[in-house]
Amino acid sequence: MDKSVPAATAPDGAAVPVDAHLSPDLRTPLRPDAFDLSDEEKVAGIAEHFREIMNLLGLDLNDDSLNGTPRRVAKMFVHEWFKGLDPVHRPEVRLFANRYQYQQMLVERDITLFSCCEHHFVPIIGKAHVAYLPGEHVVGLSKLNRVVQYYARRPQVQERLTRQIAEELKQALGTDDVAVLIEADHLCVMSRGVNDTSSSTLTAEYGGEFGRSEALRSEFLRLIGK
Repeated sequence: MDKSVPAATAPDGAAVPVDAHLSPDLRTPLRPDAFDLSDEEKVAGIAEHFREIMNLLGLDLNDDSLNGTPRRVAKMFVHEWFKGLDPVHRPEVRLFANRYQYQQMLVERDITLFSCCEHHFVPIIGKAHVAYLPGEHVVGLSKLNRVVQYYARRPQVQERLTRQIAEELKQALGTDDVAVLIEADHLCVMSRGVNDTSSSTLTAEYGGEFGRSEALRSEFLRLIGK
């Protein structure tokens, strides 16, 4: 295992490498000691620091509406928003024999995507559309959603997220014939800076036949309504 890549501990005690199966440019940047603390220790530490942020903003933490906010935010960060940082949550993609010899494009569209901008720590909200060309195997449909959610639930930039999903699916499905398109609204654009609430961001990654065939890409875009 690449010792420069942090590792978590699975329930059976075995080390689980973080994104080690991805090319280095696609790995989410983590320190080597990223998993030295337990989830509860992380929650306690984040709550303490967030309480100080609220104090610096001048908020009265004796107020019954605000008193529990630091721990609520900390639990949200560890158990919800950023749970994709922990590789124990990486979904197992189970394949099934393609006994029905389905050879056409399979598309899972409008997958709910919720992530967080790593530059400003505000939400990214959108949809992901994924497709692949089946060979000898097909995948359980919910696993496509779970792959999207696993990589989305961490501090992100949309370009890297798009490629991470595509690379994961290529490896899991055993084929390069994968397409991923993400359309998302970034609250760092909508709620600050230019305050533009009308624009959205689209990113796409086309592998294998999707990259080579304009007709196949066009069919994919037609099927997802683009």
